[in-house]
Amino acid sequence: MAHNRITKMNLPPYSIFPNIIGDKVSLRQIQPTEVDDIIEISYYNAIQATTVEQAIEMQGKINKDYTDGNSIHWGIADNVTDKIVGTCGYYRGLDKGAGELGFVLLHQHRGQGFMTAAIALAIEFGINNIGLRRIWAETTQDNERAIKVLEHLNFFKIADLDDNGIEYEFISRRYDS
Repeated sequence: MAHNRITKMNLPPYSIFPNIIGDKVSLRQIQPTEVDDIIEISYYNAIQATTVEQAIEMQGKINKDYTDGNSIHWGIADNVTDKIVGTCGYYRGLDKGAGELGFVLLHQHRGQGFMTAAIALAIEFGINNIGLRRIWAETTQDNERAIKVLEHLNFFKIADLDDNGIEYEFISRRYDS
């Protein structure tokens, strides 16, 4: 007889911001002094920052979303240099047991395995710590790098969206009986 597992949700904010250390990268909180280095990948509601002031304002909104329990946003730090090379996190749906995974990498760090390592850490945290039952991501049909990372990590395309968008969903390799 099949049974449904009831997973207790553990939503942000947490008493201590979760820093996750992996072999290649760590997911950690972005410090105010680092915002200047990531202007080109600073986004809020799909709008990109063009100035330091905008990036700082966006980081403030991201931090408030975290404090309000609606999201968690990490800087992806290269373990060799401790520099932020990208960002990732869960931005929608946490209260419903689901998480939309968003991620972006500075162009000079693409193709080096940073994002694959970071997303793997984020998936593990989402399932084991937050208690997510569904993880999904959206990208565009022409974002070959994002599609490659998602498919490599066991995401499957589930929908074509408006404006050239596509939706992917994470399918766990573990099957409950």
